This record gives sequence, C-alpha cells and structure tokens, in this order.
Amino acid sequence: MRVTNGMLITNMMRDYAKNMRNLEKLQGQLSSGKRILKPSDDPVAVSKSLKLRADLAYNQQYVSNADNAISWLEATESALKDLGDVLHRARELAVRGSNGALAPEDRRAIADEIEQLQKHIVQVGNATYAGRYIFAGYRTDQPAFVEQNGQLIYQGDGGKIAFEIGVGNRIDVNVLGGDGGAEINKIYDVLERFKNDLRSGVDANLDGYIGEIDQRMMQILSQRSAVGAKVNRFELIRARLKEEEINFTNLLSQNEDVDIAEVIVRLKEAENVYRASLAAGARIIMPTLVDFLR
Repeated sequence: MRVTNGMLITNMMRDYAKNMRNLEKLQGQLSSGKRILKPSDDPVAVSKSLKLRADLAYNQQYVSNADNAISWLEATESALKDLGDVLHRARELAVRGSNGALAPEDRRAIADEIEQLQKHIVQVGNATYAGRYIFAGYRTDQPAFVEQNGQLIYQGDGGKIAFEIGVGNRIDVNVLGGDGGAEINKIYDVLERFKNDLRSGVDANLDGYIGEIDQRMMQILSQRSAVGAKVNRFELIRARLKEEEINFTNLLSQNEDVDIAEVIVRLKEAENVYRASLAAGARIIMPTLVDFLR
C-alpha cells in the first residue's frame, strides 16, 4: 500500500486529538477530584452513585426527623414536669387544707393559690413547639384547652403525630391532653372542686382530694416515663443513622473520587506524550516534492 504524505498527516492529527482528549480528561479529574466527569465515563458507577446519593438524602432526612422528634418530646417532657410540680404543690396544700383547725382566712389563702395553679395548668396545657400546640392531637393550629364556666374544655382530638425515621418505621411523639393522655382537664377539675370547697366555708371532707391528686400524679408520671423512653429510642436511632451517613459518604467517595497521586502521575505521562506528539508532528509536516516544483 502506498503511504502518502496526506495519510501521515491524517494519522498524526487523529493521534494528536486523542492525546488532547486524554490530557483534558486527566486535567478535569485533577481539578474536580472526581473520577467520573460525565455518564459515559462509567455508566455502572454513575448508576451506583445515583443510588448512593438517594440513600444518603433519605438518611439525612431521617436524621432531621429524629432531631425534630427529640425536640418535640423534650418540650413535652418539660410541660409534663411543670404539671407534676403543680400537682406536688397542690398535694401539699391539700394536706394543709385538711387540717380542720385552719382559720377562714387561711382557707381563702389556700384557695387563692389553687386558683393560680389552675391558671398555670391552662398555660402548660396550651404549650407549643415551633408554633404547634403539643397536647392538641392533630389540631395543632389551635389551643388545646379553653376555660369555660369553671371547666377546662379540651379542644384537641385523638390524633397521633408520628415522625418517620426509616422505611416504614414511624414513631408517635405527641401526648394527648385529654382522655388517655395527660388528662390535664381532669387535673383542673380536681383543683376546681378543691378550691370551691375551701371557699364554701363548710367543713367539707378535704382528705379525699389527696387521693385524687395522687392519682393525677401517677398519670403524669406514666406519661413522662413513656416520653423519656421514646427520647432514648430516638437518640439510639439518630446515632445509628449518623453511622450510616458516614458509611454512605465513604462508599460514594470510593465510587466517585480519584486517587490524586495516581492522577498526577498519569497527567505527567499524558503531558509527555502530548509534547512528543507535537514533536513528531513537526517532523511529519515537512516540505514535500510539490513544494519544490512550484
């Protein structure tokens, strides 16, 4: 086969372009730190990266959900603690009020303090987290309780607010303010009757309120125990999710990132090849016989 000068130049330009592409790819890998610059570089690795990124995004959302759930539960635990403190003080007043030797003005003073405790109960019952009423069930956009004619009316519902912290794994975080929950309206009712008997001026049997207050205290302690257990569970889940996030990040790095030292060596080799191709091209594109016949 006859080899012409045009063939030599064509082959040289093809190899030259190939060397340029290789050099450009290595420079892009070095500057970006990524092994894959476009999907065609490694379709299988790109598919794996997309899956890892999706898993990482889900994991980060679950971590955020766990953080929000813990904050919600901590706000709930704080409110329940306040209710426990109110009941503890109310019990002390009930023991004191059951003393038949109290003067009328002492009974009125106790009743006045009980009234203040009731106001605090209403305030705690309408506690919020991030603008949402924590004891109102699903109706978090309106106060859970309202006072009407010496009664505390529960305006919430029985909805259970849950946070998703895994595929198909949801945990309820809210405590209802009404029946089956903290039963704050019943605490208010006990104190209302206690206050009225103190102010009535008759020798009512006040000893019975001690037992009722103890019952309300046990209900609050039960709810606090459940909330504390959920906080511990969420903290364990969050720790596991953090470990999984580190694992996903490492896998993604192994799949995408380049070995910088290796790329530098390959880039140096590609630069030498490119310079050699330029030198070879200078020798190939030389004057031909046609140039001398002009």
